[in-house]
Amino acid sequence: MHLLNLGILAHVDAGKTSLTERLLHSAGAIDEIGSVDAGSTRTDTLALERQRGITIKAAVVSFPVDDVTVNLIDTPGHPDFIAEVERVLGVLDGAVLVVSAVEGVQAQTRVLMRTLRRLRIPTLILVNKIDRRGARPEGVLRELRARLSAPVVPMGTVSDAGTPVAAFRPGRLAPDVLADHDDDLLAAYVDGSLAPQRLRAALVAQTGRALVHPVWFGSAVTGAGVPELIAGVRELLPPAAGDPGGPLSGTVFKVERGPAGEKVAYARLFSGTLRTRDRVPFGHEEPRREGKVTAISVFGRGADARDAREESVAAGRIARLWGLAEVRIGDSLGVPRTPPGHFFSPPTLETVVVPGPDTDRRSLHLALTQMAEQDPLIGLRHDEIRRETSVSLYGEVQKEVVQATLADEYGLHVTFRETTPLCVERPAGSGAAAEFIKKDANPFLATVGLRVDPAPPGSGVSFGLEVELGAMPYAFFKAVEDTVRETLGQGLRGWRVDDCAVTMTHCGYWPRQSHAHQGFDKSMSSTGHDFRGLTPLVLTEALRRAGTQVYEPMHRFRVEAPADTLGALLPVLAALWAVPRTTDTRGALCVLEGAVPAARVHALEQRLPGLTRGEAEFESAFDHYAPVVHGTVPERPRTDRNPLNRKEYLLNVTGRTGG
Repeated sequence: MHLLNLGILAHVDAGKTSLTERLLHSAGAIDEIGSVDAGSTRTDTLALERQRGITIKAAVVSFPVDDVTVNLIDTPGHPDFIAEVERVLGVLDGAVLVVSAVEGVQAQTRVLMRTLRRLRIPTLILVNKIDRRGARPEGVLRELRARLSAPVVPMGTVSDAGTPVAAFRPGRLAPDVLADHDDDLLAAYVDGSLAPQRLRAALVAQTGRALVHPVWFGSAVTGAGVPELIAGVRELLPPAAGDPGGPLSGTVFKVERGPAGEKVAYARLFSGTLRTRDRVPFGHEEPRREGKVTAISVFGRGADARDAREESVAAGRIARLWGLAEVRIGDSLGVPRTPPGHFFSPPTLETVVVPGPDTDRRSLHLALTQMAEQDPLIGLRHDEIRRETSVSLYGEVQKEVVQATLADEYGLHVTFRETTPLCVERPAGSGAAAEFIKKDANPFLATVGLRVDPAPPGSGVSFGLEVELGAMPYAFFKAVEDTVRETLGQGLRGWRVDDCAVTMTHCGYWPRQSHAHQGFDKSMSSTGHDFRGLTPLVLTEALRRAGTQVYEPMHRFRVEAPADTLGALLPVLAALWAVPRTTDTRGALCVLEGAVPAARVHALEQRLPGLTRGEAEFESAFDHYAPVVHGTVPERPRTDRNPLNRKEYLLNVTGRTGG
C-alpha cells in the first residue's frame, strides 16, 4: 500500500479544519463530521483549540483512498503560529492550500504559497465555502493568478455559487498553462493533435514537480467538490518515497508530553526501518544523543489515529515514538539529514512572564520549559538575579495562548509585561584586547587575545585564528571559541551580538606540572576552566573598544486599501515610524508597501480597520534589522555573570576580585 503525507494549509478561518473533517468522513474514516464551533473536531484536541475555534498545534489523522493511506496533517492558520507550520513542511509529500471563496486570497495565503513553491512541494488548491453568501469563485480564480503569481489549472466550474445548493462541475482541462512548461505539448496543441490522455499525463507530471497547481471549488460544509478533490489527491500527488531496507534516517517535527509526563516524538522516516528496543542516535551536533525506542504507534483511521501500536515503522511513514527522553524538535534520527533551516522569519518580540500571587515560580519554570520543548521558538530566557523569565513571541495572540495554556493545563495564573522588540547589537568598529598569564591582575592560568571586527549583515558570527593551531592543546582553542559564542549572546547593552568576526590574536598556557613528581598540580597547570573564565573579560573589553550599535527588527508590510483612504493612512503610518516605499493605485484600490518597526506592527493592525472602513488587507513579516533612531536606545537586563563589571565577574567566577 502506498503512503502519502499530506498537509492542509490556509489563512485563518478559510475552513481548513472543517475540510479535514469532511475528508475523513468522505473517506469513511469517521461516522460523524465534527464541528469547529462545537469543539468536536478530530484534529483540534487541545482544550484551548476547542474553546477558541482555531488550530494551534499541528495534528495528524489518517484515512484510506483506494490503495493509498493518507496521513493528513492539519496545521495552524494564524500567523502567530507559523513556526508550527514550518516544522511540518519538511515532512510533507504534498499539500492542499485552502482559500475562502468569500474572502479570497489573504495575507497568509500569499506567505504560504510563496513558501510551498520555494520548497517545490506539490500543491493542490481548494476554493472553499462556495455555498456562502458572497462567494465569488471566478473572482478568486483571477486573484490566484494575479496575486499568488502561481500557474493554476481550474479543474471545473461552479453552479449556483453563494447558495446552499452550490455545486462543483468538473470541466475539460485547458492546455495553455500546461503548454507553458512543455514545448512538445505546445506543438501538439498548435497542430491539433493533442489527445486528452496526453494532457492528463502532463497534468500529473507537472503537478508532481510543483510546476502547476490544480484548483477545485467546493464546500467543506455541504461536501460539494470534496470527492473530486480526494480523487485529485489520489491521482496527482506523488506517494511517499524511501527504502525500508536502507540506513535509518528520519526527522522529528513535533514533541509532546504523554499522560504520565513522558516525552513523545512525532517523526517522519525517509529511509530504513525503526523497531521497538532499537537504540537510535539523534540530533545534528557531535556528540550526538542516543535513546532506546520503547514503543511505536502509527496513525490509524480517524478517531483511532493514535491507537495503532506497532513493533516497527518503515520509510515513508509518520509515527509517534516513546523512550527518547532527550529528543528535540528538528532532530535527525539515524543518518543525519541537512537541517532545513527556517522557511519563515523568527520571532521578533519578547515579553516577561509575571507569576500571579499564588503561582509557584518553580512550577512556572518547569511548565514553561515543557512548553518550550514543544515549541522551541518560545525562546525561554531566565534571569536568576531578578527571578524573571522572558519568552519570545510572534504576536499578541500567541501571548494569550501561552497564558491560557499555563492556566488550563498547569493551573498557573500569569500576566505579562508590555511586549518589546527583540533587538540585536552589531560592532560599530574594530576593537582588540588581551590578557596574559600572571600579568595585570589576571587570576587565570591562560593568555587570551581577541579582536572584534564588523562583518557583513546576515553573516552571523565567525571565529578565526591568527595564532598557530599547534600553539596549545586543541581543547583550549575549543573552550575559547565556545565561550566567545556564548558571551556574544549578551552585548554591551544586553542584546545578542550579531554579524561580527572574532579573531584570536594571542594565546598561551602552562602545561601540566607537578611538585617533585607527586602528581598533577592544578594550581600550576592550565585547564579549560581558565580559558572559559578569562575569555568573557577579554571579549567584552574588545567589544567595549569597538563599540556596538543597537538594531531593531523591521517588518516589511503591504497594505491594500480603498484609494480614498490613503489620505488618512499616511499620517498614521508616519506616526508609527513606518516608511512607505511604493504606492500603487489600481482603480479604486491603493497598495502601499514599506517597512515598519516590529514593535509598531500590532498598533498598525489595530488602527487599520477604523481608517479603511474595515476593507484593508494587511500583510507583514520580518525583513531586516535597522539602527534604532527613535526614542531611547533600548537595553536588556543581563542574565550572565556580567563581565562588563570586572570586580563583580571575578567574585562570581573565582570567589575573589583579582589575581
